[in-house]
Amino acid sequence: MTLQSAEELSNASNERRPTTFRSELPNPALWTDEHHDVYMKESPVIEPGPHDCVVRMRCNGICGSDLHFWKVGVLASLVVSCPYVLGHEGAGEVVWAGSQVTTLQPGDRVSVEPGVTCGTCYECTSGNYNLCRTVEFSGAPPYHGSIRRYHTHPAKWLHKIPDNMSWANGALLEPLSVVMHGFERSPVKIADSTVVLGAGPIGLIALKLARLSGAMPIVIADIDPSRLEFAKRFVPGCLPVQFELSSSPQENADKAVRALREAGGDLPKVVYECTGVESSVAAATYIPRPAGEVMVIGVGKPLANNMPLMHLSLAEVDLKFINRYNHSWPKAIRLLSSDFADLTPIVTHQFKLEEADEAIKSAADRSKGVIKAHIIDD
Repeated sequence: MTLQSAEELSNASNERRPTTFRSELPNPALWTDEHHDVYMKESPVIEPGPHDCVVRMRCNGICGSDLHFWKVGVLASLVVSCPYVLGHEGAGEVVWAGSQVTTLQPGDRVSVEPGVTCGTCYECTSGNYNLCRTVEFSGAPPYHGSIRRYHTHPAKWLHKIPDNMSWANGALLEPLSVVMHGFERSPVKIADSTVVLGAGPIGLIALKLARLSGAMPIVIADIDPSRLEFAKRFVPGCLPVQFELSSSPQENADKAVRALREAGGDLPKVVYECTGVESSVAAATYIPRPAGEVMVIGVGKPLANNMPLMHLSLAEVDLKFINRYNHSWPKAIRLLSSDFADLTPIVTHQFKLEEADEAIKSAADRSKGVIKAHIIDD
């Protein structure tokens, strides 16, 4: 009897793997198209390659960008020009692994990092893979997303999640990674004052991370009083401030600064803008102390017409941005698999996969009170 090397054993195991995937169940998917329709329809045929896995998606989140692609049909350079499947916040179970996959096997629980980069350009090889110009991003046109039962994805961009992590938390890793990347680029220190603009999912996660970072006091601002009430329950002790659409950006900024001052805080070094709305970004620029910075985590219009550039110049306030995330997933997994942070309260509504079209319509309807909708497939 001869001893086989690990490589030989792996190759022998791979040779026994099926080379094609055949689903046991139908594969319904959430589609949108260039006509701004949103509907349920069978997924395109799954054709995974040797480096891919097929994931049985157990939970998907609805993101603001999903709404934007449906309603507007364009986000920056991304244009919906043909029907495609939405979704990029998901977790599930590997049900098929390609012949060249050595890191995962059927039965593994994974979260999907949706951006698939080239791996060879300057941005990829210098460590800034999130800035790859040829990224293929799940759920951004024309690449099919993960709001379907079976989703194919390169194994390299699937992250194992521990058994104690719920599918809901697995799906929350994507928005958490977005916010963590913002905090990596613009950290807040213990006992620093800070302001978070926007009490949607991204803003609420930023509020939670600010508290976990030791910031105090923390102002959370929004135009929606019900979301501010939610923020008070989600992070007790935060200071809710309601902005008014009829007020100027500077007037709204003054309200946030007054709330900080009344709580004993200073002008913050860092302000986190989590809406992308031009008037909110403009308000954010008036809040930091001189030589401070505004970290824009929200995504908005491609062009801004009314930004206070001379104020930014005279106060030397840096206006900073992020593009998704960069090596954030392992840390996000550690955070959500611990008892240190609980983000699940922001998941206010759940829908079955077959109801995914209702899920996105509800998320678009502010009267429904949806903060984060999850699509479950048990």
